[in-house]
Amino acid sequence: MLNNKSILITGGSGSFGKKFTEMMLEKYEPKKIIIYSRDEFKQDVMKKEFTQKFPENVSKLRFFIGDVRDKERLYRAFKGVDYVIHAAAMKQVPACEYNPFEAIKTNINGAQNIIDAALDREVKKVVALSTDKAVNPINLYGGTKLVSDKLFVSANAYRGDEGTILSVVRYGNVSGSRGSIIPFFKEQLGSGVKELPITDTRMTRFWMTLDDAVNLVIKALEESRGGETYVYKNPSYKVTDIAKAMNPNGDIKVVGIREGEKLHECMITSDDSRGTYDYGDHYIIYPNYIWWNKENYFKEGGKLIKDGWEYNSGTNDKWLTVQELREMISQLEI
Repeated sequence: MLNNKSILITGGSGSFGKKFTEMMLEKYEPKKIIIYSRDEFKQDVMKKEFTQKFPENVSKLRFFIGDVRDKERLYRAFKGVDYVIHAAAMKQVPACEYNPFEAIKTNINGAQNIIDAALDREVKKVVALSTDKAVNPINLYGGTKLVSDKLFVSANAYRGDEGTILSVVRYGNVSGSRGSIIPFFKEQLGSGVKELPITDTRMTRFWMTLDDAVNLVIKALEESRGGETYVYKNPSYKVTDIAKAMNPNGDIKVVGIREGEKLHECMITSDDSRGTYDYGDHYIIYPNYIWWNKENYFKEGGKLIKDGWEYNSGTNDKWLTVQELREMISQLEI
């Protein structure tokens, strides 16, 4: 399905975009991959890296400087594109809190621009990346991503019978990604710190790798029919166990929970459970709108989950041990 297709990734020079591009070139034969982002330096670094890693396929890459706020540039970039992966966003919670208007312009207005350009340019499918912070949001970043998710789901009402199919993929912090706790702890230990800082000893997270994230997006590209929110099944871990895995003979220092930070990651709320189906290694949340119906949009083979159930890292039924975490951390590309 992905062979001989033109794929565009907004925010494509980030961690996800680089991993997605790498897996596309390793496992598929895309016609063209467009890296759409506003950071020319990161694009240049990525181009040099992929020229060395994929000398025979680097000619398939196109680097577009552009912002999702710029609708005209999106219209130009989307010409002839089959699939769009929307990964661009303002993601840093403190930055969004201090610059709320800018967060809205990128995360909400940018999402609407993506939708308008995709519908008008007759893109076949759009997959938008979401976050656990969009679930019961307590910070502006989560609030803007909740609105963005709603826009992408509801936009299927405008597609008609043969138009653009839009879906959402939701996951939490990616283990080992830029700005996450593992590279932060590694940096701290490298500088000689003996006590690792933890905001709250009760804190838990889901273990999610970039490979998991990319595979879930590929699944959405291959299977989505419109309006779905895909959630991968992940084991949970305690943040204190990450500290023990990386610094077994050291101590931790509780520094207090930060503004806008949650104790646990929640991917599916109890209210969403009524429209959530279990498909083995992942869940799909289906929308509850007048335009949505099972005949056109539902994927067979799923099992409706129990009403009132919640997918939360603090109440998950699968947990990683300190030893498992130590082994998995050693395999991360940091």
